[in-house]
Amino acid sequence: MSVNVKQLAAEKAVEYVQDGMKVGLGTGSTAYWAIRKLGERVQQGLKITAVATSRASEDQARELGIPLVAFGDIDSLDLTIDGADELDGDLQLIKGGGGALLREKIVAMGSTRMIVVADESKAVQTLGKFPLPVEIVPFAWEWTIAKLAMLGCNPELRRSGDELYKTDNGNYIADCRFEVIASAPELALSLQGISGVVDHGLFIGIASMAIIGKNDGSIEIIEGETHL
Repeated sequence: MSVNVKQLAAEKAVEYVQDGMKVGLGTGSTAYWAIRKLGERVQQGLKITAVATSRASEDQARELGIPLVAFGDIDSLDLTIDGADELDGDLQLIKGGGGALLREKIVAMGSTRMIVVADESKAVQTLGKFPLPVEIVPFAWEWTIAKLAMLGCNPELRRSGDELYKTDNGNYIADCRFEVIASAPELALSLQGISGVVDHGLFIGIASMAIIGKNDGSIEIIEGETHL
């Protein structure tokens, strides 16, 4: 790959950050580049405050001198920049490959705008090839997994080495292989109806813009609606 398309998309998104903004910092390999660029701009004099969607992003922001603020000290964000594991032309997303889907969704929903940054391999016609991450509580997880399987997927608990993977919130992640998700809104409703499911990686009607880096060095921008 001749160009770093993730970096290309992420740095374009950072151009939308203005002085005085409250910014949500996403998690993952593309969001990493956005945080790095934000750190450069802060060192050059940009005045922002930020919240992070994971401990990893929080640690990176601190190292770069990005001012972080407690959630209790603010009531909303101007902008969140985050990646996606899949996105379609309607800006419906699958997120959670990095295990931070719950915190990412809370932060995105508390933002006036969410900009998604991705490389072109993440843009799809129909969601579902990427296994949908679903965050579930450890209690009676076997029952929750059985309920998930009834939705027509093959769910597997994520592992980290020999141990079950745990999110920053102490929960498990079930990666659900649907292959094709015919209706993301319908599936989201079904998932929300299962006791034991904390949240899921379908982001519907949340993203307001996608910036997609392409291998030829160009950028595609998909505009949606601001959700707040």
